[in-house]
Amino acid sequence: MEALCKTALPPFWPWEPGRMAVTGSREKPTSRTHPWYLAKLSSVGSISEEETCEKLKGLIQRQVQMCKRNLEVMDSVRRGAQLAIEECQYQFRNRRWNCSTLDSLPVFGKVVTQGTREAAFVYAISSAGVAFAVTRACSSGELEKCGCDRTVHGVSPQGFQWSGCSDNIAYGVAFSQSFVDVRERSKGASSSRALMNLHNNEAGRKVGHALKEKFDGATEVEPRRVGSSRALVPRNAQFKPHTDEDLVYLEPSPDFCEQDTRSGVLGTRGRTCNKTSKAIDGCELLCCGRGFHTAQVELAERCSCKFHWCCFVKCRQCQRLVELHTCR
Repeated sequence: MEALCKTALPPFWPWEPGRMAVTGSREKPTSRTHPWYLAKLSSVGSISEEETCEKLKGLIQRQVQMCKRNLEVMDSVRRGAQLAIEECQYQFRNRRWNCSTLDSLPVFGKVVTQGTREAAFVYAISSAGVAFAVTRACSSGELEKCGCDRTVHGVSPQGFQWSGCSDNIAYGVAFSQSFVDVRERSKGASSSRALMNLHNNEAGRKVGHALKEKFDGATEVEPRRVGSSRALVPRNAQFKPHTDEDLVYLEPSPDFCEQDTRSGVLGTRGRTCNKTSKAIDGCELLCCGRGFHTAQVELAERCSCKFHWCCFVKCRQCQRLVELHTCR
């Protein structure tokens, strides 16, 4: 007898509900490489006509052509971009750089036009988000070009044959590689930044569930000639070589303490901090030593909830005073 099963997506993380994009000051677009086109895709309502592909700012011509040939897949790409932004903002909500977006280009600020570890994370999570969303769309039957992966099968110890309708990871990863990586490959992938972006794109597709940990352990690299090609090697010779699943970066990050509208850095003034924490979300570190304000705030919340048969929960609205600490 045959039992059908559905497996989860092992390479990608369980998406947590992130916060909506935070808008900031405007700045002029830059021509340097960055994945803001994916973030811009996230704000598009629907991609159902070829004309829409032409209007998507930031796509190079080869991506526009891919968009036109794969209209049904592009809505998944859009959802993947939304997931990437929400997850980035959820993971970094308590850090000086909180993955906030601007209402102009580049949407993540100029910090991701430079070879920083923040740029490495944004590239990786954007690439992973696209692969994740396309894979899910395949498995749920939304896309005609792909379906679930039926190569998973075997025989149980009791002798029952089984086969699966698993998540089609291969198609999702392949489409992400084709659509996301084409920008870097169109430049010949010979520049240091193109090599960095391509490496982090692929790392994101392989280890999406552990990207936050990879961010803190990212390796600073520099380009070197290896034979007839260029490669990225650790800047510090005492560090062991990075793997395909590690994030890499070329330039150190700013401290993100003070607002810099030209770079799209919002600073930490006015951010809520944790008075008792000694970690990066604590008032000392998050406020960069400037100190913090403390205020009594009245918080409304549900209380005295009771279940009534059948079937609803009725609660009272209660008020309580809490201390709120914000960076000076």
